[in-house]
Amino acid sequence: MASDAIEAVRADRDAVLRIGAALTAEDWRAGSGCPGWSVQDLVAHLSMGFWTLADAARLPDVSGLATERAQEVLVASRRDWDAGAVLADYEEVSGIALDRMKDLLTLDLEVPLGDLGTYPAAVLPSAFAFDHYTHIRADLFAPRGPLAGPPPASDELRAGAALDWIEAALPQQNPAAEQAGTFVLRIHGAGGRTIRFGSGPAQATISSGAPAFIRWVTQRGSWAELGVQTAGDEAALAAARGLKVF
Repeated sequence: MASDAIEAVRADRDAVLRIGAALTAEDWRAGSGCPGWSVQDLVAHLSMGFWTLADAARLPDVSGLATERAQEVLVASRRDWDAGAVLADYEEVSGIALDRMKDLLTLDLEVPLGDLGTYPAAVLPSAFAFDHYTHIRADLFAPRGPLAGPPPASDELRAGAALDWIEAALPQQNPAAEQAGTFVLRIHGAGGRTIRFGSGPAQATISSGAPAFIRWVTQRGSWAELGVQTAGDEAALAAARGLKVF
């Protein structure tokens, strides 16, 4: 449910504030799991997403840029800030954006997101949930990120909301793979579900828990590394291996 996605964002927003308050200056400067971005850059990126909802006029103009290039420009605009200012900015804008997300649930319209696709407004809270879920767990914490210790929980609320976005985004962000075959994606554990991708008879099945699924479908880990189970046609599996969601 879209309202659950808002609560998932709220839970992970609280996690970011707790994590940020405990970081040392060295932690803030450490390289994250996103190549070229520090931990501070990553928190700034999360703020940028919220500002697009709260007040896009506070951001540099990135119209016409591809998503990945636009994110680089946005993050660079905060790079001369100190860590305290970045965390304060995140706290301010996340509070505003969470209030405004409720309005998205009442809008009967489609929102274009450039090369990410076009989505019903009510789906957008799950995009924020997905962004937080993935960056916190896969890019801040080990093994890809610099922070030690257990990351925030991958529970039904937060994993489920992230999977809602992936399910909505997969077809729009992977049109070539959809033409290459039909896959059944079986996700077990918190947030678990079965996602059928493509049309026609299933040619391959890929199975894993939700945390592993979110990592491989964002290209943050290989099937072998994550213990993903597969069966089916090798050509279809090769196409499925290249799936990627932003």
